[in-house]
Amino acid sequence: MSLKNPDAVAAIVAALRHNYGDEVARLMLIEGMSLANLIDAMSAGPLSHRDAIKAITDGLDDFVISPDLGLMWHLKYIYGDEPGSLHVVDMEIATPNGTLGSEDIWLRLSA
Repeated sequence: MSLKNPDAVAAIVAALRHNYGDEVARLMLIEGMSLANLIDAMSAGPLSHRDAIKAITDGLDDFVISPDLGLMWHLKYIYGDEPGSLHVVDMEIATPNGTLGSEDIWLRLSA
């Protein structure tokens, strides 16, 4: 398998393994997980918050996203409550057909 962003995928795999162990991480990558679950795992992993969010956004190109978003979509960041905060607490994907919350977006590593 040829990955577009192997470093980002490696960081995601490491965070999933750190939080869930090898077998559950493998299952999440093959069977899929919600974007919300990935954000939670990455936030609790060994990376800084900024590096975790960067790995998620960079790694999205290597995942199959469900539902099918079509060709036009935009990743929206949800920031913490503090004024001027750049601390991402969640993500949404905006499409011409509406906005999907992180719990509605399913990710599976491309085969």
